[in-house]
Amino acid sequence: MPSGASGKSFYVVWKGRQTGVFTTWKEAENSVKGFPGALYKGYPSREEAEEAWKAGPPSKSRQKRLEKTPSIAVPTANSPGLGIAVDGACNMVTGAAEYRGVNLKDGQLLFHGGPFPHATNNIVEFLALVHALAYCQKHGFWDLPVYSDSQTALAWVRKKKANTRKAAPATGSPVHDLIQKAEEWLQRHHWRNPLLKWDTAAWGEIPADFGRK
Repeated sequence: MPSGASGKSFYVVWKGRQTGVFTTWKEAENSVKGFPGALYKGYPSREEAEEAWKAGPPSKSRQKRLEKTPSIAVPTANSPGLGIAVDGACNMVTGAAEYRGVNLKDGQLLFHGGPFPHATNNIVEFLALVHALAYCQKHGFWDLPVYSDSQTALAWVRKKKANTRKAAPATGSPVHDLIQKAEEWLQRHHWRNPLLKWDTAAWGEIPADFGRK
């Protein structure tokens, strides 16, 4: 996950063409892509990455998993682990809706969209999920889980289509254009980030919640 305002992550390569601590996924990828038995891992801060580099590679039991992912995010059965949480909210006074995504590790705000007039919760939660996937691709978080408490928005993303017939925004409106762009992005891109339902009963309100319930 990103650290500080720069939004960067840090990568340790224990086995690759070049080894050490790298400040971008592109640099790390050049060292490990196509390298037999490459061993690497992503960290949210330089300090953690340098400590991991000094400590040496993880045990053999963990190497197989790490060889295939630069991400440190692995959901567990009873807790969300690391990842990005997204949520949307509608202002009942103005009728505008907005969304945001936060880092599950420390609650850091990663992105925000809106407010958009004449939008619904489902619409902004759909936009939030697509924004999160685009954010992950931009920063090289290929396997980072993305959590939402909206089953509807998750279904729309998996279908690559927002079903807004019941509350369709006006053609040409800002949110209508954003929905189209989001759908086009989903059609053009492939992702492997797990899209997961936030278990509110087990974990409490999703950390991206706006607190307007």
